Amino acid sequence: MNALRVLRPVASQFRASTGALPVITRTYSTPSSQEYQFLQISEPRPGVGQITLNRPKALNALSTPLITELNTALKAFDKSSSISAILLTGSERAFAAGADIKEMAPLTFSEAYTTSFIESWSTLTTTIKKPIIAAVSGHALGGGCELALMCDILYCTETANFGQPEIKLGTIPGAGGSQRLTRAIGKARAMELILTGKNFSGKEAGEWGVAARTFKDWDALIEGSLKTAETIAGYSKVSVMAAKEVVNKSQDLPLRDGVEYERRVFHSLFGSEDQKIGMKAFAEKKKAEWTHK
Repeated sequence: MNALRVLRPVASQFRASTGALPVITRTYSTPSSQEYQFLQISEPRPGVGQITLNRPKALNALSTPLITELNTALKAFDKSSSISAILLTGSERAFAAGADIKEMAPLTFSEAYTTSFIESWSTLTTTIKKPIIAAVSGHALGGGCELALMCDILYCTETANFGQPEIKLGTIPGAGGSQRLTRAIGKARAMELILTGKNFSGKEAGEWGVAARTFKDWDALIEGSLKTAETIAGYSKVSVMAAKEVVNKSQDLPLRDGVEYERRVFHSLFGSEDQKIGMKAFAEKKKAEWTHK
């Protein structure tokens, strides 16, 4: 059985919850045919898998059940032979307005510590090899901001609302916000935002380097994100996954070690069929027909 199986369209459901039609063509289930409760899954462009967070009444607040479904969907797309790039988004009003406080509030230290609470939220950074694009509109606060920062490329609208307001709740970011935000914008600015709980706009995210690109509105954001995902999906999966790997390594290794690591991966690609195909096609001024091997 294929990793992803076609199910019924959900455009009417999306219209009822958000007032707008999504840019999707069909939905999928997991290999066990289990339908998602908190996500909408689609394949809107060739080689592109889209995951849309779908808790509209809670502004897509992140909870353990939602993250469990998200990890299942990401792993299914990662294993799918038909998918090369993944788009993660929410609604026009909210990417994810934060973590589900009702779930967290009663926890004790021992419960949080012994169960490694929210460790599973970082699965996409440790196990997913295909590139993930976050398309952020509306609120991306707390865990929502952290989820967006985990993705490989972050696009947003100019009016998107980012922030790490955990200090207002008597706690701190727990899913990598203090680490990734600091790497993106520097210690001083990250320290100010995290200690004050102030938000920042999508326009500022673009100016500061948090977002790769900003868009004027929701429609432009989704179209631009899909265009980038489709472009990536048009290349060799082998080289795309290798490129993601070496860029991510740059965040973990000193420069010299990172350059050496990159060179080794570069050398390894000369053992792929697609390297021969790509260079031959370039020399002959033809379009490469990738085998993804």
